[in-house]
Amino acid sequence: MSAQSFMDLALNQAKIAGNGGEVPIGCVIVRDGEVIARAGNRTLIDRDPSAHAEILAIRQAATALGSERLVDCDLYVTLEPCTMCAGAISFARLRRLYYGAADPKGGAVESGVRFFASPTCHHAPEIYSAVGETEAATLLRDFFRARR
Repeated sequence: MSAQSFMDLALNQAKIAGNGGEVPIGCVIVRDGEVIARAGNRTLIDRDPSAHAEILAIRQAATALGSERLVDCDLYVTLEPCTMCAGAISFARLRRLYYGAADPKGGAVESGVRFFASPTCHHAPEIYSAVGETEAATLLRDFFRARR
């Protein structure tokens, strides 16, 4: 499957989250061309501020592989990760990060603190931005417009 195909799966997770009233962000983790974890935001449902799609998917993938190190795995997420999620991506040693829409207010990859460029960052994945950007941005924009 292509990067766009995996991002489409992440977008589907985002839509499921949005339909449940969560901010529509979705994530999948892939190893050897196979999806091993998928999640959407669950902060409201779980009453957990750390229940971002990336964190939930990393937990699933670590359980599936029996290791906290996801060195040969790639993460696809619909929105640029925040600082918390960037930290988890680094600690999990994910190989590649693909994200859809940039997040100038809360992102920490190419916006904000630029976590992976920090000298205190122990591991930085290869980064591919703007994969499925238009659909991811539209999904978020429509979600917030409906709530205003």
